[in-house]
Amino acid sequence: MAWALKLPLADEVIESGLVQDFDASLSGIGQELGAGAYSMSDVLALPIFKQEESSLPPDNENKILPFQYVLCAATSPAVKLHDETLTYLNQGQSYEIRMLDNRKLGELPEINGKLVKSIFRVVFHDRRLQYTEHQQLEGWRWNRPGDRILDIDIPMSVGIIDPRANPNQLNTVEFLWDPAKRTSVFIQVHCISTEFTMRKHGGEKGVPFRVQIDTFKENENGEYTEHLHSASCQIKVFKPKGADRKQKTDREKMEKRTPHEKEKYQPSYETTILTECSPWPEITYVNNSPSPGFNSSHNSFSLGEGNGSPNHQPEPPPPVTDNLLPTTTPQEAQQWLHRNRFSTFTRLFTNFSGADLLKLTRDDVIQICGPADGIRLFNALKGRMVRPRLTIYVCQESLQLREQQQQQQQQQQKHEDGDSNVYHAIYLEELTAVELTEKIAQLFSISPCQISQIYKQGPTGIHVLISDEMIQNFQEEACFILDTMKAETNDSYHIILK
Repeated sequence: MAWALKLPLADEVIESGLVQDFDASLSGIGQELGAGAYSMSDVLALPIFKQEESSLPPDNENKILPFQYVLCAATSPAVKLHDETLTYLNQGQSYEIRMLDNRKLGELPEINGKLVKSIFRVVFHDRRLQYTEHQQLEGWRWNRPGDRILDIDIPMSVGIIDPRANPNQLNTVEFLWDPAKRTSVFIQVHCISTEFTMRKHGGEKGVPFRVQIDTFKENENGEYTEHLHSASCQIKVFKPKGADRKQKTDREKMEKRTPHEKEKYQPSYETTILTECSPWPEITYVNNSPSPGFNSSHNSFSLGEGNGSPNHQPEPPPPVTDNLLPTTTPQEAQQWLHRNRFSTFTRLFTNFSGADLLKLTRDDVIQICGPADGIRLFNALKGRMVRPRLTIYVCQESLQLREQQQQQQQQQQKHEDGDSNVYHAIYLEELTAVELTEKIAQLFSISPCQISQIYKQGPTGIHVLISDEMIQNFQEEACFILDTMKAETNDSYHIILK
């Protein structure tokens, strides 16, 4: 009887447990698939970069963003549930990005009736390529002269005012727009993902890019420096029609998977919502001069006085004495990094002052930036100059010294009198006679054309014509006295090194 009384109790416990398990299994339905995948809490939980947690504070989970950007291109169905979406684009094809105003009533009233500025960028998604972005883009510029990475299709765009393209920044465009009006910008990406692979063997996989949009409002000085919102999405760019074929291939692969396997992947959405991210560090954000070129014209496509032409003059190199000082502010440090070709590391050193950077050891910099760029950055921080291949010292022969030589005074007396002459250092890199001619002409403020030949006084006073090979055999820090002799042609001289 005791056994018969326990049976109903056991059945009741089992039945209760089954009900709980069944309820728990139903609780997840509708959260992983469908429109819920685009809820803001899910969007904000996505990492901005691989192996990098979101930099947004936890209290932003339920925050409604002031702006939303929607790329009108379908997402790939071969992306797992908790991974960031991936969108395929065709090279050179125009894709619409809708600029939506999501502000609640009374939010950001200071921009009502005013324009905001948005900056579009195509940047690398992989951290390895982010570290070498400058070199990668310069290599692309070399292989594709006259082309840009990112362009705006102005005739198709709606609501954009005064679009600009900096000829020195191939992957960046910007424009003004009114949040109260319909705004759609059509972009074209001209690089393809396989152009930045290692090329070790055939069939290389293309690298992913990011489309990032940063939006700013105008401050009291008329400068667009106050950050409002930033968002980005992951893309891959294929040759024309390649994105359509890749999308079809992914869709066919997913159709072959079992229903259980399909549950681990996101469905393909018709549009791509850009997710919130940190603003891109750029000196134009923190030190942006007033923009007189921003006006109501829709046909302008320039930056400053430039006309957007790819045939532009390169930026002048940074000054030789551009050393970082301990008193340098974080904003000035960002500018110094840009001037010295370390733009890829500005995000890593966003809040570093000059003193912070100078405290880094050689091992610290190499660990942060990698061996090649780390050594280059460490040398730049320490202000180390490249030693010349050869240094010689020269002085112009004085009349007094010439008379003393003619009188054949003792060697000791000549040496003492020679010490009274001022010597100048000449630094040689190419070790050629042409370079020596230019350096001597520069030293004495004359034209190189006025120097006909350079001789070296040899044994018994003979004059030996200086050649490249002779200069390459000069001793380091050798001292010479320069004598001049009128050449046969007018207004030119022979230089004799004694």
